[in-house]
Amino acid sequence: MKLRDVMGFLGASGAALVVLMLIALRVTGCTPLAASGPDLSPLRALQTGAPGDPPGARPPTPAECRVEGWQEAAQANAGSVQTLAWSPFGRAETGWEIYVPLIQQEIATRCPADSDGFAAALATWQRSHDQPPDGVMNEAAFMGMKGAVQMRRDFVRFTSFGGCPETPDLITAARLDEGYGGKQVWMRPQALAAFRRMAAAARSEVPEIAADPRNLTIFSGYRSPAADAARCQAEGNCDGIVRARCSAHRTGLAADIYVGQAPGFPPDSTADPNRLFMTRTATYRWLLANAGRFGFVNYPFEPWHWEWTGETP
Repeated sequence: MKLRDVMGFLGASGAALVVLMLIALRVTGCTPLAASGPDLSPLRALQTGAPGDPPGARPPTPAECRVEGWQEAAQANAGSVQTLAWSPFGRAETGWEIYVPLIQQEIATRCPADSDGFAAALATWQRSHDQPPDGVMNEAAFMGMKGAVQMRRDFVRFTSFGGCPETPDLITAARLDEGYGGKQVWMRPQALAAFRRMAAAARSEVPEIAADPRNLTIFSGYRSPAADAARCQAEGNCDGIVRARCSAHRTGLAADIYVGQAPGFPPDSTADPNRLFMTRTATYRWLLANAGRFGFVNYPFEPWHWEWTGETP
């Protein structure tokens, strides 16, 4: 079922309500408001940058990330970043260190998670999203960010109606050098063209990315529903976050992209040490900051999974 069919089924009034809800979600996900409390003016220059800035961009100094009035919140964040017990994606995790670059991107700061500047920027975000602006990272704050990020994925918006996208009428083969280890992968033609523009930009802007030919190669693109079903049966895992019954890969718009791997782990391992390693790589951080320029958005549990938003699923 296509998204337009779902909208038709809902009728004009229902469709209008859905559109308004989606617009509201987009607006609340990206429109910061000023927070009351301690002065945030020292952060203004820092908030123009983000992880993944081009080479030569100056990282903030400790002095620049020191903002009076946020020391207590900074101490709380320093204590929980590696100890918070929670399940943000339905699986128990300890700490939120994996998600620090994503959070920095969402709250528009380059200050580290244990700094006053990070706490102050988080408070600004919290106030704009009707949360207590205490500057302390917690599950409620992250779930608000997660919701905004997830709703940028066309696939999520489509499946929120209860359907699953049909397979595309046309897919095209990537070049063998674009597949991880020379693997043959497929995507929709326009999505593949957008990926090529993105990969070329990353390699030209960041020498560290260009230095490893594995970076920004695709290890999984289009997968047919039949192939996914056979795979999950063979692995004995057909549910949950690791193997979804309705995969975004069936659309031809999703690509699992090599962003690095921790020693001893494959590039698509969901093990926390592997995901943490990935979020520290130049490739992931560049994508986080720049993939939107090319129409790609991330599924935040998997640093390697990116979806093109320029075409309806």
